[in-house]
Amino acid sequence: MLAVVRRHELSDAEWAVLSRLLPSSGTAGRPRSDDRVVLNGIVWELRTGSAWRDVPERYGSWQTLYTRFHRWALDGTFSHTLRALRAEKDAAGNIQWVISVDSTIVRAHQHAVGGKRGRSTGDEAGDHALGRSRGGLSTKVHLACDGLGRPLGFVLSGGNANDRTRFEQVMGSISVPRVGPGRPRTRPDHVIADKGYSSRKIRSYLRRRGVGHTIPERSDQILGRLNRGTREGRPPCFERGVYRRRNVVERCFNRLKQWRGPATRYDKTHESYLAAVTIASPLLWI
Repeated sequence: MLAVVRRHELSDAEWAVLSRLLPSSGTAGRPRSDDRVVLNGIVWELRTGSAWRDVPERYGSWQTLYTRFHRWALDGTFSHTLRALRAEKDAAGNIQWVISVDSTIVRAHQHAVGGKRGRSTGDEAGDHALGRSRGGLSTKVHLACDGLGRPLGFVLSGGNANDRTRFEQVMGSISVPRVGPGRPRTRPDHVIADKGYSSRKIRSYLRRRGVGHTIPERSDQILGRLNRGTREGRPPCFERGVYRRRNVVERCFNRLKQWRGPATRYDKTHESYLAAVTIASPLLWI
């Protein structure tokens, strides 16, 4: 018999996929609360952006929901689920390895400000990826998605971080395990990015890895190259038709930000906000 699915809850098809990837409850101790009910409560909280205390009572105690969310965030349950889904899609040949890279700003709610502790040392792990930009405290999500707009890897930084400084970290976060033997796939076929990623360091990094790229030059770079003449060499190859496919990463951000939890940062810690983005990502793959 199919369960009654309310607004902001997992459908039967989504639960059928996620249920086999969650850790087993074991046999010792008291039986834990039903995983589907708890996960529905967590999803409801992240979709609506409500406080944990305001989650409807039909999902059980809010303390249970928050404890399970925090535990699964720290032990890697959410990350494991996302990696397993990517592995299955890759084994079925359902990942397009022409990827797009970009970032998006997420404003930090006043409830998240307590996560920024101590003096500014430049260590964003210490201040939980909260940085002060023109609009106030914010977090930046740096993301790489496949050709169908599904997240392959992402990292967090303060909102004042330059996109170029996080490019190699984003590429390093791409790791799709093999269903059978073999190392995880970490190298795409091609990378598409906007002018914010146009730098010699990034182009050299991609060439060393044997990855093609389509990244337009900035106007100041074009002018500087023309001024230096033939000493600068040929301009980087740019295919306008390939570059049009970059919009998939914008659509990926739009879908992620339909979840109000990831769209506005309420979490104080880096781990909790990263888990919120990670929970939303598998449903884009299912």
